Amino acid sequence: MIDDLLTAVMTKTSGSTLSGDLAGRIFLDEAPEGAEFPYCVFRIVSDVPEYPSNHTLEDLLLQFSLYSISASAVEIGDLLTHLRSLFDDCSLTISGNTLVYFIRGNLTPMVEDITTPAGTASCKHWAQEYSVMTTN
Repeated sequence: MIDDLLTAVMTKTSGSTLSGDLAGRIFLDEAPEGAEFPYCVFRIVSDVPEYPSNHTLEDLLLQFSLYSISASAVEIGDLLTHLRSLFDDCSLTISGNTLVYFIRGNLTPMVEDITTPAGTASCKHWAQEYSVMTTN
């Protein structure tokens, strides 16, 4: 079930404006060492099964982390806008399951100092959470 959801998320991003903005740099769980900016990492934060009647509901918290080293907030703001356009209350085709909802939750903006080949840079890291419910 989890693999099918992650596959559906990647399929949804394929060919999207968000993917174009990121030149396809959308990664599961972590970015590869030395990944070019900007990029996105998505991960499952939590997954709680529920068992009403004959169905299993999966209540997941999914996080998309956007990373940018642009000094301006324009790049990361555009990324967030395109992420939200793609996933807010979206529909997904999940093999063997049905999406009940995909609802935007908390946004946590952060700034971190990172080391790049050119030296130290300030990296904007905006983490957008989504509450996702699926059923079998």
